[in-house]
Amino acid sequence: MRLRTVLATTTAALAAATCLSAAGPAGAVVRHHACSPSVSIDRFSDALDKTTYDGTFVGNLSALAVDKDGSLAALSDRSALFDLDARSLAPTSVVPLADESGAALDSEGLVVDRDGTRLITSETEPSIRRYSADGRILDRLPVPPSLRVAPAGRAVSNGTFEGLTLLPGGRTLLASMEYALSGDSPGLVRFQTWQRHGTSFRPGAQYAYPVDAGLGVPEVQAIPDGRLLVLERGFTPGVGNTVRLYLADPRRATDTGGVENLTGQSGARPIRKTLLTDLVTCPSLGATAKQPQPNPLLDNIEGMAITGYSKGRLKVLLVSDDNQNAVQTTRFYYLRVRIAS
Repeated sequence: MRLRTVLATTTAALAAATCLSAAGPAGAVVRHHACSPSVSIDRFSDALDKTTYDGTFVGNLSALAVDKDGSLAALSDRSALFDLDARSLAPTSVVPLADESGAALDSEGLVVDRDGTRLITSETEPSIRRYSADGRILDRLPVPPSLRVAPAGRAVSNGTFEGLTLLPGGRTLLASMEYALSGDSPGLVRFQTWQRHGTSFRPGAQYAYPVDAGLGVPEVQAIPDGRLLVLERGFTPGVGNTVRLYLADPRRATDTGGVENLTGQSGARPIRKTLLTDLVTCPSLGATAKQPQPNPLLDNIEGMAITGYSKGRLKVLLVSDDNQNAVQTTRFYYLRVRIAS
């Protein structure tokens, strides 16, 4: 998404494990590159910052997904979908995207479906469309009226579908709103689901997610047991970005699709969440920032993909959206995340 004044954006392919450790003096455990007991960072890469491929600017990256062949799909919010080599990050192709009238999208969320088609959100309306690998529109999913941008609905402009993920089994699609609807508590954003019926999706349950004060939700990814990794982010001028990674469990949350105004009422049980890390605590690894940041490693992180999983350990890749701005950076972050059962 484009940078908002007080709330901005941040955003993923990785490798699975817990924090790296080794025996230190007197048998003490020394954690290398630890951000928290649950998360460590292996490395980062600025290799694609301010580059072009086939005449297209490589930046504005808002979402990541692992493609069927193991490569990375990287979505730009300026209507372009890149394929990247998973090892080098080098672009290998780019596909332009558009809506039914040929107009550009504010493309934010991405899923590569089991048949290789792409499910892509645009937060303008908002919308979710299904595209072929070569960029042809195949279908458009129905969106509940209340989630549409005002005056058609109660969503705020530039604050709608940012995250998109398929739950285990591939039958349930989930999109995360970035900010609260008008009339809802500012601390509760809605997660909408769709159920697969043949080749189409129909709206399903909706859940309330409690977001930290001053932050929004730029990305969400399902893990194999049905829980979610959720990114929360914000921006304060003169200070920089806040980016936090949460583990969230929607499995006992109340369906809030019929609740007009979410105000924290007892009958609407929200998704439970547990902080995995605030990325400000990660080691900087020698990173530099072009604008003030509480940690020079941080930037406008907005995309996330799970690239590996083994026995409760995830490899997670994050990417920042540079907004094609000279003081922001397109940066990839390789994390290892331990998920408790």
